[in-house]
Amino acid sequence: MSIRAALGKWRHGVSPPMLGIAALFAITILQVIGVPIADRIGLAVFDAYQRAAPRPYEDAPVRIVDIDDESIRRLGQWPWPREEIAVLTDRLTEAGAAVIAYDIVFSEPDRTAPGRLAERLRTSGDREAAAVIARLPDPDETLARSLEASPAVLGYFLTHDGHAQAPSPKAGIAIAGSSPTSVPAFSHAIMPLPGLLESASGAGFVSTIGDADGIVRRAPLIARQGDEFVPSLSLESLRLAQQAGSIMVRTNNASGQRGGDGGDVVAVRVGQFEIPTTAQGEMWLRFTGPQPARVVPAWRVMEARMTPAELEAAFAGRIVFVGAGAIGLRDLVATPIEERTPGVTVHAQVVEQAILGRFLVRPDWALGLERALMVLAGLALALALPWIGARWSAVAGLVAVAAMIGLSWSAFREMDFLVDPTWPIMGLVAVYGVVTFATYFREERRRAFIHGAFGRYLTPEMVRRIAADPGALELGGQEREMTVLFCDIRGFSRIAEQMTPQATIRFLIAFLTPMCDLLLERKATIDKFIGDAILAFWNAPLDDPDQHVNAARGALGMVAALKVLNETMPGRSVDPWPGEVKIGIGMSTGPCCVGNMGAARRLSYSLIGDTVNLASRIEGLTKTYGVPIMIGEALHRSIPTFATLEIDRVKVLGRDAPETLYALLGDESLAGDNDYMAFAEGHAALLDDYRARNWRAALRRIKQLAAAAERFGVGETYALIAARIAAFRKTDPGPQWDGVFLATEK
Repeated sequence: MSIRAALGKWRHGVSPPMLGIAALFAITILQVIGVPIADRIGLAVFDAYQRAAPRPYEDAPVRIVDIDDESIRRLGQWPWPREEIAVLTDRLTEAGAAVIAYDIVFSEPDRTAPGRLAERLRTSGDREAAAVIARLPDPDETLARSLEASPAVLGYFLTHDGHAQAPSPKAGIAIAGSSPTSVPAFSHAIMPLPGLLESASGAGFVSTIGDADGIVRRAPLIARQGDEFVPSLSLESLRLAQQAGSIMVRTNNASGQRGGDGGDVVAVRVGQFEIPTTAQGEMWLRFTGPQPARVVPAWRVMEARMTPAELEAAFAGRIVFVGAGAIGLRDLVATPIEERTPGVTVHAQVVEQAILGRFLVRPDWALGLERALMVLAGLALALALPWIGARWSAVAGLVAVAAMIGLSWSAFREMDFLVDPTWPIMGLVAVYGVVTFATYFREERRRAFIHGAFGRYLTPEMVRRIAADPGALELGGQEREMTVLFCDIRGFSRIAEQMTPQATIRFLIAFLTPMCDLLLERKATIDKFIGDAILAFWNAPLDDPDQHVNAARGALGMVAALKVLNETMPGRSVDPWPGEVKIGIGMSTGPCCVGNMGAARRLSYSLIGDTVNLASRIEGLTKTYGVPIMIGEALHRSIPTFATLEIDRVKVLGRDAPETLYALLGDESLAGDNDYMAFAEGHAALLDDYRARNWRAALRRIKQLAAAAERFGVGETYALIAARIAAFRKTDPGPQWDGVFLATEK
């Protein structure tokens, strides 16, 4: 795949930010639909808040008479005789209790009732004893008389099966707004005995259903049977304590409330207290920890362990809930604060919060705020992540998560608001995960492409550098200062003529492989092979501040390696061998345009420019001057420590400006050699005589320097200069001659 096609695929494909936005959209849809596990996580967050900061206990006019394990041990197994319940009721009434609310459903007749015992005796044949027993007082009637003389509220269960119906409330329930259809409906109920129910001042349901995990976080205040609404035990107790005539339920389209189609409860008002609720008519509970001051064991009241003064101090003017906290009676529930607490505590805390005005509220704007936070933070992260990277995005995401949790916690702690950070955090996590994965996948694809595109003409180390930092690679064409090398085998056509095609291929592989290895070791980029020729360059696609030195050492290394190849080339004894192989290398430095070159459907990473053409012409002139490596002026200036020797001033084919060409003879060690320095000094004098048309002096210097010229590899150059001088002596070029040679061949 070409570079443009590969990058175009990413350019026109789905970008990681768009995938992140799509993930955010999916999370938003899931929030609208509702996902139980996410809702459960949100509830767990609220539970953690309650454990960290339970509601501070304030003494409110609410008490609990607890039928605990000690009371069962002292007074006998449950259920107790109804006379005992009557005694408890009487003592609480005498103590001045404002309301006595039983979280107990007296749905069956007393098992010790005389009528039941008399029936057993008659069945056994003892009619005389049965008649005596039958004349004894009925315990249920005794309890009914006590209830009638007290401000008592009885409890009942709401169910979806059975035969009985919940009783009509003692006081009416008025609806402000549309009928609240969101309130849970029940078809039947488990009721107290009719005589007891009729004697009580009120009745309320005690059904408290926890969430899916069994934890009670909300308490229902009202329920529905058919078209009739009934109050809970706690709500009815609060009404009776105030002697309120009715209960008002306000829905969301009542006057002054938010708009909507109606059917959602907003608040319940009883007497002077207004309680905010959920749409289903439930009250969020903010629990206190266990509070001994709220609870009086039943045995202390029943055994008269409390004086009248103590009873009055404990219960006078208070709403008293009577319930079973004994483990064996199985009226224990789980709350965010405690794994097991008596169910009656829930009713008591509902009334406490109503009286104290300390309500835990999930505002109607909370969902909108959560969704806005999720969308805004998710969008910001999706757009920023590709630019700032996964590490800083993770930091930003963690800061955002901490801010959301802090906002939620502050709302809970300071304002008793429930703002759920779960969905915003899930949105951030989803965006971060999707964008990071997509970016990683894209980068892996890009690295694979880079390895494939550049692995053939860059060293593995350079390919790794590009893959690690693709930003260092600018594709599409850019101008850079570069060094270009052309290498060609001398007389390759003659060599190929002597070989079979297969032998020619083996020869080229044996030659090109070590040459390219040398260039790659010097950080060169192999552009292409043109038959036997090599085109390579430096300083692209990555910056190479040592490009000139690397190019010079690479070229010198190729010449040195060729001497070894001429002795060790594989196949010499099998294939026809051309004899000694020679090469010519031309190099130049200057501006080039490097990038995608070619046609729309066939591209390659290459370069163009005058510098490239000049290097090609210089390589061709190495044959004319008989030196293996020739370089241009700019490269000569860039490697002042190398052994370079000026060869000629040449106007190459296709260029108007002349170029001074130099032979690259060796590195710093040769440049510092005394014999070489003496030869270079004499050679400079030779060129001065030559360009001054001092032919006699020039020829004399050629003779003097001939041996050194052969030693340093420019013997053929000296022969060429001598031949030119001989021609000029016959036909003098005249004073207008500037010493520039006009090349007529490539």
